[in-house]
Amino acid sequence: MVYTIQDIVSYLEQIAPGSYQESYDNAQLITGDPKAEVKGILCSLDATEEVVNEAIELGCNLIIAHHPIVFKGLKSFTGRNYVEKTVIRAIKNDIAIFAIHTNLDHVAHGVNKKICDKLGLDNTKILKPKKGILSKLVTFIPEEEVEKVSLALFDAGAGQIGEYKDCSFQSKGTGTYTPSDRSNPHKGERNKPHREPEVKVEVVLPSYLERKVLSALKNSHPYEEVAYFLTRLENENQEVGAGMIGELPNKMSEKDFLQLLKSQMDLKIVKHTHFTGNPIKKIAVCGGAGIFLLSDAKRAGADVFVTSDVKYHEFFDAENQLVICDIGHYESEIYTKELLVELLSQNFTNIALYLTKVVTNPITYT
Repeated sequence: MVYTIQDIVSYLEQIAPGSYQESYDNAQLITGDPKAEVKGILCSLDATEEVVNEAIELGCNLIIAHHPIVFKGLKSFTGRNYVEKTVIRAIKNDIAIFAIHTNLDHVAHGVNKKICDKLGLDNTKILKPKKGILSKLVTFIPEEEVEKVSLALFDAGAGQIGEYKDCSFQSKGTGTYTPSDRSNPHKGERNKPHREPEVKVEVVLPSYLERKVLSALKNSHPYEEVAYFLTRLENENQEVGAGMIGELPNKMSEKDFLQLLKSQMDLKIVKHTHFTGNPIKKIAVCGGAGIFLLSDAKRAGADVFVTSDVKYHEFFDAENQLVICDIGHYESEIYTKELLVELLSQNFTNIALYLTKVVTNPITYT
């Protein structure tokens, strides 16, 4: 089967919708023709000129990177810096670059889950769930059509709450209306008041699916004019947000945990605060720069917080309540490329998938 770049992009955006990215981010197709056939995919943490060269050598015309090579608008393409050089090299060789960044950080099966899996953590959950990304749809359906319309809503993505699907609240009532001369009523007659047994159906949905769910409602509902209410919610979405927390199968000492951390994450060094003297059980993690989640890690009862890019004075904020471990930005997210291959291999078995062999870490240790 032939797949286009847009097919790959659409699949990944179902897994980590672009609307979940932070406002400063640029997670999207950065270069390339969406209609082009995919010849091979190279997965990487960063898209640099060296990675583009590797893609050319492998015969890949799509790079999927965690970090966007372009964060801000480019006003010139003269090759004056590594960003412009990379973009020019990609465009000249018809290499598409797709970035899947903080949106992949924010989903429950994303970057932070990969870290938790590497550390063998159980009972994982989002550390700081996002608010304002859920909506509620309320509609009114004739009794005999409830199942048909509800299934259409569920198929469009409504009614998913954590590990439970097809969730709704239904209550019976009576709908009243008088069709006009120009109407074409499904039930009742023109110019005559009508009372119809109806069911009020309420479902929750991700806000980014509003248009799709409304389309499903209107296409499946028998009424000429469909009554509904759509409201944005302030509820937290427990499946979307920053960081993650989980538990070790068994308690261990702080020294033993650091050895586990270095071994499982292939670390040469770990910068960390002083030991608290307490056994280690609960671990909070955040790939990349995650010190903004320190208070959330404390509230969740974490014994250790694993992240990166911690500034000198921020280490003091541990206040002997937990151990902060700074493992490095590259080191905390390098296994994201493996995650991308895992996700893609589930749906695209006949496309050549590669992990970059280029070490894009700009930091060395001596």
